[in-house]
Amino acid sequence: MSSPFRSWLDRLGATGSLVCAVHCAVLPLLIALLPALGLSGWLGEGFERVFVVFASLLGVFSLASGYRRHRVLRALGMLVTGLVVLWVAVLYTPLHHSVVPHAIAMTFGGTLVGLAHVLNLRLNHGHVHDASCAH
Repeated sequence: MSSPFRSWLDRLGATGSLVCAVHCAVLPLLIALLPALGLSGWLGEGFERVFVVFASLLGVFSLASGYRRHRVLRALGMLVTGLVVLWVAVLYTPLHHSVVPHAIAMTFGGTLVGLAHVLNLRLNHGHVHDASCAH
């Protein structure tokens, strides 16, 4: 995979994950306003699950590709932790139906996923091809 494309994927992943984290942090404050504004679709479980599936696929694809290049596990570990938190928040019913704990879990998970993309981007940028590099 080309470096500009890899960089674009990480930037997309980081931006999307951090936007998701902000969305999850602010949403409890706006719950009363969303139906009045006609934006209640953003509260739907379907949207949230689709977003978590997209973040998972993009994250795994992008960070696995980055790992093959830089061979540093920190970014993958951060990604996996963030994705586990997101999936638990979406699938574990008691947490999913508790507004504030759910928002905290989604914000934390989304932030970890976004930071994993940023870390992967920096690791890819700092990677130097030399005699010990297989790529």
